[in-house]
Amino acid sequence: MAEVLVEYDTSLQARNGGVYRPRACGRVADDGLWEGWLEFLPANAGYDAVRTGRETGQPNRADLLYWAEGLSQVYLDGALDRAMAEPVTISSTSSATPAFGGPRPPDPPVVLPAAPRAVLNPFEVYAQGPDLLRRQLDAVSVSHLRAIALTYHMAPAASIDVASRSELTETIMRAVQAAQPDG
Repeated sequence: MAEVLVEYDTSLQARNGGVYRPRACGRVADDGLWEGWLEFLPANAGYDAVRTGRETGQPNRADLLYWAEGLSQVYLDGALDRAMAEPVTISSTSSATPAFGGPRPPDPPVVLPAAPRAVLNPFEVYAQGPDLLRRQLDAVSVSHLRAIALTYHMAPAASIDVASRSELTETIMRAVQAAQPDG
């Protein structure tokens, strides 16, 4: 069960204009460690309480309390230079109930679509002869032709997406030929 470990004797001004009172909370996590997070309760009306994600994992409650009692003003403000700040004055430990039952869940990972991957380098194949390049282009799928044209920036993506097989082949051939020293 979650508990408030420390209520700090400070107020923080947030970017949203609200003033918040910080406190450290903790509980036993699923991994068996005591996890700690920070809650920020609004000191003025019109703002909601907010919390951080898991800030620390400690082997026992005493170590979690030690962590919470040692946080600095800079840590609470979220600044990068945590180690250089003076410790925050602690008013007392508390038996109050946390506003949340645990830290904020981690954000889901961002999955980017895979970039198209060319199955052949048309410039290397062209060096072995233009006819070989044309034969190899004729042997690959339209999606592979699009990937080649996109990978080597041979035309605007919008035109590549709607081009036919023959248009893609000619676009690639022209781009490779234009890049040759004898052009």
